Amino acid sequence: MLKVDEKYIAQTDASPRRNWWAVAGAIVFILCAAAFPVFAKAIGDPSLIGLAIRITIYAIAAASLNLILGYGGMISFGHAAYFGIGGYVVGILYHHFAEGEPFLGFIPGTNQFLITIPAAIIVSGIAALVLGALSLRTSGVPFIMITLAFAQMLFFLFVSLKAYGGDDGLIVRRRNVLFDLDMRDDTTFFYLILAIAVVYFIGFARLVRSPFGLVLGGIRQSERRMAAIGVSTYRYKLTAFVIAGMGAGLAGALMANYSKFVSPDMLHWTKSGDLMIMVIIGGTGTLLGPLLGAAVLIGLETFLTSWTEHWKFFLGPILIVIVLFSTGGLTSLFSGWSRKRE
Repeated sequence: MLKVDEKYIAQTDASPRRNWWAVAGAIVFILCAAAFPVFAKAIGDPSLIGLAIRITIYAIAAASLNLILGYGGMISFGHAAYFGIGGYVVGILYHHFAEGEPFLGFIPGTNQFLITIPAAIIVSGIAALVLGALSLRTSGVPFIMITLAFAQMLFFLFVSLKAYGGDDGLIVRRRNVLFDLDMRDDTTFFYLILAIAVVYFIGFARLVRSPFGLVLGGIRQSERRMAAIGVSTYRYKLTAFVIAGMGAGLAGALMANYSKFVSPDMLHWTKSGDLMIMVIIGGTGTLLGPLLGAAVLIGLETFLTSWTEHWKFFLGPILIVIVLFSTGGLTSLFSGWSRKRE
């Protein structure tokens, strides 16, 4: 057992020189991302800003799944449920704000960004707490199937809510208000999303490198051994499950603001599959993996759909090639390069 813990700590503790490379790389990436809208306008294609917004939002959602999948070893096929819940919180609050009628008769609607986003995070966290408390009493294939079942239950629940558009979804006519910012401008919205993503990934990095993250990694390697030394594995797994649900809810709320539309498709199991593909392509249990995976999947989808309506036929083989020739995900290519630099 001590050997397992030492091995995990050795994997998570990078050398000081590698840490400097990581910090420098992060700063360069943020600066490049900040300059991206200028580049998009310079080449006469401002639609790329919208693409960057989608990639950033899905990177947050994929990172939240990566916490339980890559770091905790919990394979959930229902993670999109919290993504959709976060989106619907924004949509429902805006709907009641526009109608001038309180939700459930006493909760006033709102279009304030600083209210809807925290509300989406909290509601998604509560949903993750309830569903996680039940799902985590199982493991293996039963856990996979029960998370899928709960997600589909919520999907059909929102399909049945005709007051909120049912299967047709719900339109959010305007993005939420944040101070005096022009939220209708994609460039302004991109910088807001970028700032949120930077804060999120910094917090994520600190979390996975904290004692909590080390214990979670130990549970992923051998839950029995961690339980044998007195660790409450269920409590740690449930905490991670809730944190992951809150992250997905944040991403869903941001997506509802960007697209100005929410629908039950946000909760469908195929959306969970997309998030899982992003994590696997980028690299499970890595910080940059979800971002790289989101960029590749969304980028390929955007390019192929503009080329042919049968884009999924071509997407599959491309993803297979990426997985086969990048063992450990795309981040393994960068980590191999950084080790050579040392």
